[in-house]
Amino acid sequence: MQSEPINFDDTATAFAYRSTGELKNSHFVFASMKKPWMVKIGTVLTTFALKVKLPVKGIIKKTLFNQFCGGESVKDSADKIKLLGDYNVQTILDYSVEGLENEDGYNDTKEEALRVVDFAATNDHIPFCVMKLSGLGSTALMTKAQNKEKLTEIEKTKLYNCEQRVDEIVRKASSKGLMVMIDAEESWFQNFIDGVTYRMMEKYNKERPVVYNTYQLYRHDVMDRMKRAFLQAENDGYYFGAKLVRGAYMEKERDRAEEMGYESPIHDKKEDVDRDYDEALRFCMKHIDRMGLCAGTHNEKSSNLLVQLMNEHGISKKDNRVFFAQLLGMSDNISFKLADLGYNVAKYVPYGPVEKVLPYLFRRAEENTSIAGQSGREYNLVKKELKRRKSDA
Repeated sequence: MQSEPINFDDTATAFAYRSTGELKNSHFVFASMKKPWMVKIGTVLTTFALKVKLPVKGIIKKTLFNQFCGGESVKDSADKIKLLGDYNVQTILDYSVEGLENEDGYNDTKEEALRVVDFAATNDHIPFCVMKLSGLGSTALMTKAQNKEKLTEIEKTKLYNCEQRVDEIVRKASSKGLMVMIDAEESWFQNFIDGVTYRMMEKYNKERPVVYNTYQLYRHDVMDRMKRAFLQAENDGYYFGAKLVRGAYMEKERDRAEEMGYESPIHDKKEDVDRDYDEALRFCMKHIDRMGLCAGTHNEKSSNLLVQLMNEHGISKKDNRVFFAQLLGMSDNISFKLADLGYNVAKYVPYGPVEKVLPYLFRRAEENTSIAGQSGREYNLVKKELKRRKSDA
C-alpha cells in the first residue's frame, strides 16, 4: 500500500509514451495557451479560415487536435487507445461533436453512442462509456421542464424520447458489463439531467454501479445534493455512481446569473471548491461499499488524498469501484504515475472530425488559460522532460 505522498514531478514516467517530436508539439501548444490573447486571436482566425475553406485543417490536426483528441472516428482512435493501454491507462471515449439540435441529430448522436458501446465491449481498455444529454435532447425543453413551465404534448413527447435514447444506450452498455457516465452541464437544466440519471441508476444499478452521475463541486449546493441522492439510493436499494469534477462552465454560469439577476451557483473562492471536492472524496470513500467513484481531477493534492483514503479504507489499487480520470493531453504526470503504481486510471479521449470538434478544442484552450497556472504547469512539465532527454542523449 502507498504510504508516502506520490511525487508527481516524474516526467520520465509521465511522458514515456510520447516521442520527442510529439513533446515539442505539446511545448508549442501550451506555450501558446499561456497567452490568453493568443488563444482568442487563434480561435477567431481558425474559425474564419475554415469558413472560407483555407487549407488549415492539417495544421489544426498536428497541433491542438493531436494534443487533445484520439482521432476523427472510433476506428481512427484505436491506435491511441492501444498506446494508452500499453501503459495501463484506460480510455473513456467521448464523441465531442456538437450535433444538430433536432430529433434527427439527437438520433444520430444516440446511434454513435451505441457504436461506441459495441466497440468498447470488444476492447479491454475501455471500462466506461460517456454521454451528454444535450446531445440527445433539447436543452431549451429541459430548461423549460426544470422551471416547471407548462409543456405542450409535443414537447413532453420530445423529452420522453430523450430519456428513451439514454435508456437504450445504458441498457446496451449494462448488458455488456460496461459502466456509463452522464456528464454534468449548465445549472439551468442540470436538475432535469439529475432526474433522468437517477431513474437510470434505480433501473440499472441493482447489482453494481453501472450509471454514474457527474458532480461539479464548484457549485456551492452540489455537496448536499450528492449526499441526498446517495441516501435516496441507499434507501431504495440500488448502487450509487459518482464522477467528481471541479467544473467546466464557471464563467458562463456567473455571467448568466448576473445577467438574469439571481445568485450565482458558483463558489466565490477556489479554496471553497477544493474543500468541497476533497470532502466529496471522503464521503464517497466512506460509503464505497454502496457505490462506485471516478475522481476526475487534475489536482495533485486531491489525487494524493484519494490514494490516502484508499489506504485507510483498505481498498486495493485495482478495485474496480475506484478510478482516477484526466483529460487526454493534460496532467500526464498524474495519470501515468498513478497507472505505473498500479491504480485504475482512465483518460477522457475526445474524438470526431477535426472541423466538428473545434468548439470542444476552443473551449479546452480557453479553460486552460482561465484555470490559474494550468497551461504554465503543463508547459513546465514538458519543458523539464525535453531538457532531461537532451541531457541524457
